[in-house]
Amino acid sequence: MKWWHNEKVSVVWTMFRIWLGIKWIDAGLHKVNDGFDASGFLQGAAAKAAGEHPVVQGWYAAFLNGFAVPNVELFNILIPWGEVLIGLGLITGLMTVPALLAGAFMNLKFLMAGTVSTNPILLTVAVILLFTGRGAYYRGADQWVMPYLRQHLLHKDDNKKGIIV
Repeated sequence: MKWWHNEKVSVVWTMFRIWLGIKWIDAGLHKVNDGFDASGFLQGAAAKAAGEHPVVQGWYAAFLNGFAVPNVELFNILIPWGEVLIGLGLITGLMTVPALLAGAFMNLKFLMAGTVSTNPILLTVAVILLFTGRGAYYRGADQWVMPYLRQHLLHKDDNKKGIIV
């Protein structure tokens, strides 16, 4: 067993996971409750691709102008509710790895759009938790849900092989 899977160390990963979940759910709930319109953000990000030292890469600005801006209504739903679902997943420890991947992906996209803010910190914590493997969800709902899904959906019984999940 790797040291980062240790039961005592999992307390640290759990605290990081819950902290990260609180950050995500806080950001998402504000957008859901107060209303959210990504059009200004998307257009502003695309404009950052101009000039001598652009903050946003030209190809990403082309994606924003060609896909994101015309479909802003979709993004107005996906971003706030995605943030809420990521937060819920991380706080409860349910579907932890998909929540971490989705959060890291969103942070990366915000960074690519030229928004620094807390995104580097949140992305770094998500990547660290992804590298801890099951240490990230040892104290969460995935501790029980993942073996159940593995057994019933994949028809694998990890206990027969002596593997502790």
